[in-house]
Amino acid sequence: MGTKAIDPQSIRNVTVVGDPDETGRVVHHLLRRSGKPRTSTEPVIHWAPGRAEHTIRVAELSSRAPLAELEREIRVADGLVFVVHAGRCRGPRLETLLRVADDHQVARLCLITGLDDPGADFDRCVRTIAETRGATPLPLQIPIGSGAAFGGVIDLVQILALQPLAAELYGPHWHLAENRYRALVDTVLDHPVPGPHPGELPLNQFHHRVRRRTRIGDLVPILCSAAPKSNDTAPLLDAMVRYLPSPLDVCQPEHALDY
Repeated sequence: MGTKAIDPQSIRNVTVVGDPDETGRVVHHLLRRSGKPRTSTEPVIHWAPGRAEHTIRVAELSSRAPLAELEREIRVADGLVFVVHAGRCRGPRLETLLRVADDHQVARLCLITGLDDPGADFDRCVRTIAETRGATPLPLQIPIGSGAAFGGVIDLVQILALQPLAAELYGPHWHLAENRYRALVDTVLDHPVPGPHPGELPLNQFHHRVRRRTRIGDLVPILCSAAPKSNDTAPLLDAMVRYLPSPLDVCQPEHALDY
């Protein structure tokens, strides 16, 4: 019997970094969404945002580990997902880890959790990332309210695919969505989009631009966890495949030296 060949470009080796309670919950939801049971071995998820199937290998890294260990694991990672709790997003440890990833140009996403927490502040989390030198935060999703008023998540990328129906879909939240979407497009294009309406940018071009700039550490795409309202992790899996590098894309010398 033959063994199925896997295209290296379809592989994503992703390290999920954060408080172990938060990372454990995220990985559990990822595996449940993909139909895989949680095992003691390194989880492997098969995911196809389009027609091509990708293999996502997930590792967890506790932010409570010794700093030297954290720095080494981040430095040699292919791609990272920082899990940041919206109610306690500031702290020297988080800022140090973000700087380590920036110093070594490790591609990373941020997942903001705890948006229903009484002290949740999404914009403060974005500012924390922005104030850590190097990368520009790129919110792909934004919350509707926070704390007790948290009412779900707006996926800004959907607006690219749903125009001109997006205004009707988002109803009373359209003004907020439109402003944040315009900022998203301006950042990705690296210049303001003129006119009264959000600029048109084909989805494939959008994904290509974000992937290229994420891979070199120029952008940090930001997503929101809608739990406990929803356990839908499809946007996070899609973002891992679309924006984080394959092993062939990771060519920094320190990766080879440390292995």
